Amino acid sequence: MTTRLAALLATAFLFGGAPSAGAAPSPSDLEAELVCPTCKTTLDQSDAPVARRMKQIIRERLAAGATEAEIKAELVDQFGSRVLAEPPKSGFDLLAWVVPLGLAAIGAVGVGALAWGWSRRPEAEPSPPLDPLLERRVDEALDRFDG
Repeated sequence: MTTRLAALLATAFLFGGAPSAGAAPSPSDLEAELVCPTCKTTLDQSDAPVARRMKQIIRERLAAGATEAEIKAELVDQFGSRVLAEPPKSGFDLLAWVVPLGLAAIGAVGVGALAWGWSRRPEAEPSPPLDPLLERRVDEALDRFDG
């Protein structure tokens, strides 16, 4: 049992990589989570002067040992909360998370209600049969059309 557990942990470590709980963030990770205040794209996609300066700040602070949260807080202090690519999940900004989910849920319920209503609709009464003379004339016209 102990051997199996050790083998399982070794396999998970080898193929799953080392646990990244204490791993330092990479500059590219932070650049993807922050937005250039000038061009409104993520830093990893922007080449604006302010974006280059923000990238430099990120690299300097990471080299100094700052955490991701500290770097983000510093950049938010300098440039405002609009530099965060993902809105905060608190206060008024919580609406950016809740409203789309609520609208999707309302839409799903609406589609479900429409489908349920359509499935419960009574079947239409069958139309009366065609007059035999009229049916023969339609068949003859179709024959001429086909060939």
